[in-house]
Amino acid sequence: MREEEKNQSSRGSSFKRFFKKRWVFPALYIASAAIILTGVLWYQTASNNATDKYGSKSTDIAGKKYKQPSVEVNRAMENFTMPVKNAEEAMIEKKFYDFSGKKADQEAALVVYGNTYAPNTGIDITMKNGGTFDVVAALSGTVTKVEEDSLLGNVIEIEHDKGVVTQYESVKDIAVKVGDKVDQGQTIAKAGQSTLNEKAGTHLHFEIRKDGVAVNPESYFNKPVSALAEVNKSNSIPDAKKEQQKIDNSQKDANGKSSINGDSSKNPSDGANTNTDNGNAKTDNGNTNTDNGNPSNPSTDTTTNPNS
Repeated sequence: MREEEKNQSSRGSSFKRFFKKRWVFPALYIASAAIILTGVLWYQTASNNATDKYGSKSTDIAGKKYKQPSVEVNRAMENFTMPVKNAEEAMIEKKFYDFSGKKADQEAALVVYGNTYAPNTGIDITMKNGGTFDVVAALSGTVTKVEEDSLLGNVIEIEHDKGVVTQYESVKDIAVKVGDKVDQGQTIAKAGQSTLNEKAGTHLHFEIRKDGVAVNPESYFNKPVSALAEVNKSNSIPDAKKEQQKIDNSQKDANGKSSINGDSSKNPSDGANTNTDNGNAKTDNGNTNTDNGNPSNPSTDTTTNPNS
């Protein structure tokens, strides 16, 4: 019995002496940390192998594996702004021609060039002091046209998402070129003058078009691009495109790109339709056709509607 007690006491004292050594506890801590770290690494390796089995990775961004184009959130949230740097000093010299507007407003929105009248497809912006000013992008986009035009006073076109295009006419000192990406508020040119609207002096002609149809810019300032999506849902879109074609044709006539038959000085808002061709006059609003243009026949041939 005494020998066994001696053996047990000797074993206990040896353990105590072992743990009293300075290096024992640090060694135990290091060994424990190594075991834990090994377990973590093993778990991560096992997890990666499991995800790779199904063709995905834990670090994949959603949709990245399909290489889909990303959408800039800031651009999608942009609202149309006045295309000038100092909007508080700007004023609208000529408004947009609204086919459903009042007659007085329509007459005020006509652009007079020579003996022709053309509906204004945008707005003409000037400064209160009449001086030049910085023209900025009303919305972020890509420059698709930079064109010198003596009649319109040079043109810049910027394309945006969802078929929306903004156009800047009567500009000078152009600071962008085709293909440039521009940010909203970035200076793209300075306001200049145009032959088409000399009366406005130094100004910017600004347009917003949706799928080729000009819309009133004032109706969309401080509104997002998504507001223009309602244009496509309108039942009057086919009529709007027809009216737009009329406007474009009248502008081409003023620009000399297509022939002008006689004197078209009649105000289009009056509803009359008068064409003159080498002395042959035809009036659509009346029921009388008169032909005095034949020099070999000095007599006057008058045809009167028998129903009158």
